[in-house]
Amino acid sequence: MPETPSAAPSAAPRVTRRAALAAALMAAAAGLGQALVPTRRMAELRGPFKLADLVPLQFGDWRVDPSGAAGVVNPQTEAMLKRLYSQLLERSYVNARGKRIMVSVAYGDDQSDNSVQMHYPEVCYPAQGFQLKGNRADYILLAQGELKVRRLLTEFGRTRFEPVTYWTIIGDQQSLGGWDRKKAEIRHGLRGEIVDGLLFRVSSFDRDAEVGFRAQDQFIAELVSAMTPPARRQLVGLS
Repeated sequence: MPETPSAAPSAAPRVTRRAALAAALMAAAAGLGQALVPTRRMAELRGPFKLADLVPLQFGDWRVDPSGAAGVVNPQTEAMLKRLYSQLLERSYVNARGKRIMVSVAYGDDQSDNSVQMHYPEVCYPAQGFQLKGNRADYILLAQGELKVRRLLTEFGRTRFEPVTYWTIIGDQQSLGGWDRKKAEIRHGLRGEIVDGLLFRVSSFDRDAEVGFRAQDQFIAELVSAMTPPARRQLVGLS
């Protein structure tokens, strides 16, 4: 009688092993993904603080104008400000020569949600009727290090010429948005931290923008030097 051919080895064990390996990899990926989900708010890790306590009232030749935040324009509605920011500080400083510098500091305790992320001045100013005549990235060399800033030329009705210098801090890193912001979010996210954010704006009334920017740079250098080291780290991203 002819021999009966032997049955081919079953493929079932190989399929089972592959399925088990795939399931293990998916479980590991899910576990890693869960582990990388930020759960700790930097705002809570910082503990309670007030912007008004971190920004000096006087330094060098500069003093807060006793009349209040005279001249400070906030190009956002009050309802928007309350939704985006947990703290807002507005001050107007003057020196002995009568030069005025306006300061606005906005802090948001959660930057993980697009709906509550800070709004940048180059978007907000035009939305409130200002013309944006210039916009460039720049930096200021301070005694403590380099500060990345953005320079804006804004104008309202041919009567108000307001050069603006601003910077933002995401978590504990300087950021001008875009990739800078994404790097900060990734860095803190890998540590399980939900980033907070701060926008520090300095402006003045100057028809000659470059003269205004030079005055702002000197003001910023003196202001940063007058801050305590913890305040500098939080507000400027420098020690």
